[in-house]
Amino acid sequence: MYRLTACAVGAVSAFYLLAAGIGASLGAPATIAGGKTKDEGFTTAAPTAILIEAESGTVLFEKNADTLVAPASLAKLMTAETVFNEIKEGNVKLDEEFIISENAWRRGGAPSGGSTMFAPIHSRIKVSDLLQGAIIQSGNDACIALAEGIAGNEASFVRLMNARARELGLTQSNFTNSTGLPDPEQRVTVRELAKLARHIIHTYPEFYKWYGEKDFTWNKIRQPNRNPLLAMNIGADGLKTGFTNEAGYGLVGSAVQNDMRLIVVVAGLKTANERADEARRLLNFGFNGFESRLLFAEGQRVGEARLFGGEQRYVPLESRDKKPIRLMVPKNSTERIVARVVYRGPVRVPVAQGQPIGVLKVWRGDTIALETPLEAAESVESGPLHRKAMDALGELFGGWFRAGLEKL
Repeated sequence: MYRLTACAVGAVSAFYLLAAGIGASLGAPATIAGGKTKDEGFTTAAPTAILIEAESGTVLFEKNADTLVAPASLAKLMTAETVFNEIKEGNVKLDEEFIISENAWRRGGAPSGGSTMFAPIHSRIKVSDLLQGAIIQSGNDACIALAEGIAGNEASFVRLMNARARELGLTQSNFTNSTGLPDPEQRVTVRELAKLARHIIHTYPEFYKWYGEKDFTWNKIRQPNRNPLLAMNIGADGLKTGFTNEAGYGLVGSAVQNDMRLIVVVAGLKTANERADEARRLLNFGFNGFESRLLFAEGQRVGEARLFGGEQRYVPLESRDKKPIRLMVPKNSTERIVARVVYRGPVRVPVAQGQPIGVLKVWRGDTIALETPLEAAESVESGPLHRKAMDALGELFGGWFRAGLEKL
């Protein structure tokens, strides 16, 4: 049996939490030494790792998931997403041709000694082929050519990458080039890489299929996909590997079994074999040890937020994506599940239906397992003057109360 506690955290309590310096997070994932989480009892040799269920975003396992690390070629996921978005926005066409400049050839082509598409200097290549060269062959020349073709130069493209990363909620990661080549300022977290992979899978199914291709041939040179999970017969169909001496061996992978998709990220491993083994172990752990549980049905009101000066005191909240809210939980577990509605409140009126209000945060034991954006389920107009006056008095006395608590 799973016990669910729903707490609306807003109004006076939300302000107190903010004043106390812990913001609206209301907690942090709890892990113990060696990467063993309190509720799962699973360990991994990866210095940093995370495993999530793709549909709900539930975190099944994490270890140092918010530590900034060098991405190596895993940065190419952000390069590809930026290009995908430019195509989606109509700024770039798949059959458009970009030139392999001398810069792209020298820094990313055959003379560079790194992973390359082996594109001849000054050749013209379609965007669709450059993307496959970057995704399947991990070609640095393909990435630089895409960057230069879209933004004029790589530095300008990197600004697009970072702007796009912020739009997607990647607040910690920073990119300094399109290839993932070593740079002390280029850092990511495995949590944000998992979030990026989930976004790519859900948003660009027509492009995601390239991540599962076993090989790609260009300039009469056939190169296999470097992702070891694709050959393991475990339902893997993406995404990317990376390696530099600084970063170690890393991987962002995804697999589907019994209609459940998992995303795994590992980084900092010592060998390619260790990378493959740890990624597979994590996926097997998730597929064998977890099951889905319904928290809120489609259209069900998740909670409410207190209003300031409204014709009613509260506005009901619902999931922004209008889908059922589900949580992955360990099989045969009796652990406590707590759900809290977190927002900055009271919310000032008028409030429009569909207006973003806050987030539902769900704890499985001591770990934040799920976060889902919430929006207003209906519109609320301004109320009479006496309502605003009463709310103002409530805030005044609430402010005195909170100030007193801070002095304790």
